[in-house]
Amino acid sequence: VQLVESGGGLVQAGGSLRLSCAASGRTFSIAGMGWFRQAPGREREFVASIVWSSGITYYADSVKGRFTISKDNAKNTVYLQMNSLKLEDTAVYSCALTSEGTGFDYWGQGTQVTVSS
Repeated sequence: VQLVESGGGLVQAGGSLRLSCAASGRTFSIAGMGWFRQAPGREREFVASIVWSSGITYYADSVKGRFTISKDNAKNTVYLQMNSLKLEDTAVYSCALTSEGTGFDYWGQGTQVTVSS
């Protein structure tokens, strides 16, 4: 399974960005997909996830009300709409996929998001 992210970049504080992550491969199933981020010198942290069958979403407290995760089942793609971006949102954002729902099995290469003042 390959995960390819896109949509990162440089944005001013208060601005918005939309990340995309497309999954591809010969045969795979998706129980859920998620977004994680890692800032320099910090541990990777959970941002948001979505259950593929039901669309139920989960968010880190730090992004609730500002970020929205969504999916396109037909395209095997997950999105992360990021609004009201803050300086502390600066990080490398990676998407991940869980096939069985017991842990994230596959990871993308990451896309840089930089929020400037």
